[in-house]
Amino acid sequence: MSRIGKKIVAIPAGVDIKVDGEMIVVKGPKGSLSERLHPAVKIEIADRVLTVVKVREEKGDDAVHGLMRSLTANMITGVTVGYQKVLEIVGVGYRAQVQGSVLTLSVGYSSPVNYAVPKGIEVDASGKGQVAIKGIDKRLVGTVAAEVRAIRPPEPYKGKGIKYSDERIRRKVGKTGA
Repeated sequence: MSRIGKKIVAIPAGVDIKVDGEMIVVKGPKGSLSERLHPAVKIEIADRVLTVVKVREEKGDDAVHGLMRSLTANMITGVTVGYQKVLEIVGVGYRAQVQGSVLTLSVGYSSPVNYAVPKGIEVDASGKGQVAIKGIDKRLVGTVAAEVRAIRPPEPYKGKGIKYSDERIRRKVGKTGA
């Protein structure tokens, strides 16, 4: 049995969970999320507590058990609190601005890079040198943050580029002059 899968998930007030066959739908104050359930597990809800129960014992089902528990817990957290990733833009003249659903990055290329922000994601570039990516879907927030970072990853000599706020860049020593 999966150590993560057997943990219970408390359902906070204001969150509604429906299980329709092989789909689980979680609705909360920030929005609604849905996920397809794996056939190896089923969801049981009693007294504002959600448990994920394995239906069968086959190879790999322990991993699926833990995965489905984590996904449902992330959905509940997303519709109540939400998720946020903060990126820092380091470099002289590097900047970001948001116009509608387009993030425009000036990060040292000959022309600005436009990134179309997907539906369900909110981008805030009001902080100096910082871009905050917010949403209710943890996977989508992480994916968007990774795609924006990949536009200009940080380089190891001066540290210029786009990095996560909690990321440490391992610096290299430059050339040694004569």
